[in-house]
Amino acid sequence: MNNTQAFVDWFRQSSPYIHAHHGKTIVITLTGEVVESDNFRHIIHDIALLNSLGIRLVLIHGARPQIQQRLNLRGLESHIHNNVRITDVDALEAVKDASGSIRCSIEAMLSLGLPNSPMHGATIRVTGGNYVTAKPMGVHQGVDFQHTGSVRSINAEAITQQLNCGDIVLISPLGYSPTGEIFNMPAEDLAMQTALAIKADKLIYLDNSEGIFDAGNQLVAQLSIAEAKQLTALSDHQQHVINAAIEASSQGIERVHIISNQIDGTLLRELFTRDGCGTMVYADSYDVTRKASINDVGGILNLIRPLEQKGILVRRSREHLETEIEQFVVIERDGMVIGCAALYHYPQDSLAELACVVTHPEYRGGERGERLLHWVESEAKKLGMTQLFVLTTQTAHWFREQGFEPADTAQLPTQKQQLYNYQRNSKVFIKPL
Repeated sequence: MNNTQAFVDWFRQSSPYIHAHHGKTIVITLTGEVVESDNFRHIIHDIALLNSLGIRLVLIHGARPQIQQRLNLRGLESHIHNNVRITDVDALEAVKDASGSIRCSIEAMLSLGLPNSPMHGATIRVTGGNYVTAKPMGVHQGVDFQHTGSVRSINAEAITQQLNCGDIVLISPLGYSPTGEIFNMPAEDLAMQTALAIKADKLIYLDNSEGIFDAGNQLVAQLSIAEAKQLTALSDHQQHVINAAIEASSQGIERVHIISNQIDGTLLRELFTRDGCGTMVYADSYDVTRKASINDVGGILNLIRPLEQKGILVRRSREHLETEIEQFVVIERDGMVIGCAALYHYPQDSLAELACVVTHPEYRGGERGERLLHWVESEAKKLGMTQLFVLTTQTAHWFREQGFEPADTAQLPTQKQQLYNYQRNSKVFIKPL
């Protein structure tokens, strides 16, 4: 019974994400390591499920370990420079062999429809073609990459036509030139260029890394472009993926996800749960979310004063705000504070309070409130808090939409209960972390 109820609860909680993703276009990168993993069959089943939910999918696979295996069998050396393979004539044969084999395997698995299998009854069409026109990468730092190429153009119209028919588009890491040459291409770069060409809603990198971790070995759930550019101590592969994610986000892909192939249900968790299971890089070219400093007091006061005058927020003096400025986070746009929120924690109760969530009237509707909430949730988790509560008089619906549930004042920390203003009669909402 408990398992059944947990499933029902999860399904209900996932429904907003199902609605949000229906009809959207997602590019998914499957590295060669993913294809070799024990979890790959489950990943394919989940891809089929995404297709059945009306999500338009483009799959781009890699083949690095498979190429290496073929080179080893032929007694040939492998040459890598800056995490990119140097593809000579012999290596190109291994690339074609590996890519063709992987493509056949993926198509076969997406055609599976046996009774008692997760894909029973599914009818999935997988299409491909010469969608990618390539050019030689050329010589970099004195190194001739030979038959390694980069994208010259993507036939976005042809890909879109297949997506409109409900097909899954599968693209191998190969490109073709007008002169009939074949070029080996890094799958991460190809995925980024494809996502940009077809104006995809999301780009997902699915590989061996679980995401990006901070200095304390904690998974970083979200990164703005500015934050991603500051990352250090990454492996060559992770740096390559992050660079592609930054470029994709900078040029219009709002969400780029980096998730692990080792987690069962990794795609479903990332797309249909609130917290996800990897790292998301998001476009934030003009807005910067950061901890507040004493220099932000004036900007915060300008934001909250109109709401204080309407009785929506409790009045804070400048002196009070200055003493609590370390509890605040702000969103800054071109030097102007356009959003703020505060976090107060009560360690003895494992509870944290979200307070003073405000966005500038001219900048509402851009999910900035959600970004402030996510920042506060992340900080509260780092502090070991298990629940987040809020007191509100006029914005209950917004908090309900963000996963908060009605609660009683008795559920507040003892210290907060003693300070509760019964004349304001604020409603209490609590959200598990």
